[in-house]
Amino acid sequence: MRVGMAMYIQNYQDWDRYERSESGDGAAPLDPQTDSQRFSEELETALQAEEMGFDSLWTVEHHISPYTMIPNPVQFLSAIAGATKRIDVGTMVIVLPWHHPLRVAEDITLLQYALRGRIPYIGFGRGAARREFRQLGFDMNESKDRFAESIQVVKLALTEERFSFHGDHYVFDDVTMRPRPRDPQALLDNFHFSWGSPSSAPVGASYGLKPLIIPQRPWEEYHADLQAFGEARAETGLPPARPRIHVNVFCGETEQEAEEGARRYIPQYADSARRNYELDSGHFATTRGYEHYADMANVLTSTGDPAQAMAQAYLANHVWGTPAQCIEKMRGISEAFHPEEFMLVMRYGNMPRDVADKSTRLFAREVLPAVQAIPIEEPIVYAAAQV
Repeated sequence: MRVGMAMYIQNYQDWDRYERSESGDGAAPLDPQTDSQRFSEELETALQAEEMGFDSLWTVEHHISPYTMIPNPVQFLSAIAGATKRIDVGTMVIVLPWHHPLRVAEDITLLQYALRGRIPYIGFGRGAARREFRQLGFDMNESKDRFAESIQVVKLALTEERFSFHGDHYVFDDVTMRPRPRDPQALLDNFHFSWGSPSSAPVGASYGLKPLIIPQRPWEEYHADLQAFGEARAETGLPPARPRIHVNVFCGETEQEAEEGARRYIPQYADSARRNYELDSGHFATTRGYEHYADMANVLTSTGDPAQAMAQAYLANHVWGTPAQCIEKMRGISEAFHPEEFMLVMRYGNMPRDVADKSTRLFAREVLPAVQAIPIEEPIVYAAAQV
C-alpha cells in the first residue's frame, strides 16, 4: 500500500479576524508573519516526508481564506520535486474552472519534467466555495460546464501536437503546446477526480479519470458513488479503478493522548471546512449544480449546531488513536475500499508544530511500515460496473 503525506497549511487562528474583515466589521489588519511562520514550518515538514518514508507528497488548491494557503499546487509540488529524489507528488485537486486549461496542461507537463521520471498524480475537481469563485471572477453556476470543457482541452493539449476545440467557454483553433510532455499517456493514466455531490462522481469517470475520495460523508455512502463511478468508466470501455483516499491523522502514544489531540484539532479542521464552504448557508439552493450541498446545508442547520455536527462526522471518518488503533482503522478502510494509496494530513487546525511533529514521527515510525505492508487488492467491481 502506498502512503503519502498531504499538506493543507491552514491558519485556523485567523478565521474570526478574517470573517470580520470580509464582512466589513473593522477587523485589525492581518499580521503577515502568522502566514509566513506557518507556511515555512510546513514546507520544512514537506521536505522531510521522503526521509520519513512516505511514498508521495500531495497538496490542495485554495484561495482567499485561511482554510488552506496553497493557491498554486503545481508550483508548490514543483519545488518539492526539485528538492527530493524518490517521492512522487499529487494534487487533490486542481480546480479546473478557475484556470485556463491550456495553462494547466503546460504546468502539468513542466511538473512531469521536474520529477525526472517520478510520477505526478493529478487530481481535478470543480470547486465548491462561493467566495473563491467570486473573488477569482468566475460564475459558480458555470463550474460543471467549465470543468467538462477544461478536462477535454487538457487531454487534447497533452496528447495532440496540434488541436482545435470549440466550446461555450473555450475556443481553440489549430493550437499547440511546447514542450511536449515527456510521457503523455503516463499523465492521463494517473488523472483523478474528486467529487462532493454523489451525482458528480460519474462526471469525472466519463472522462477516464480515477476516483479520489476526500470524505465529507459517512464511509458507507461512498460505495454507491464508486458504483456509479465504475459504471461510467465501463461505459467508456475502461476497467474498474482503485480509489485514492485522503484522511486526517492524529497518532498518540496513549489512548488518552490520542483522543485529546483528535478531539481538539479534528473539530477545528471540520469547522474550517464548514466556514470556507459556507456549508450551513442557504446560497447553494440558488446555485446550479450544487443541489447536494443545498441538501447538506438543510441537514446541518436542522441539527441546531452545525459546527458540532461537522465535528462529530469528521471524528468518525478520520484516523486517530494509538499506533495500533491507527493501523486497525486504516486496515478497515483498505478492506472496505481496496484503495491504491492513502494521502494523510498530519497537521491541521491550530495544531502547534511540536504536537504535529510528535504525532507525525510516531506515525512514521510505528504505523507507516505496517500500512505500507497492506497488500494492494484488485479493484472492487460493483454490480453493473464491468467492461
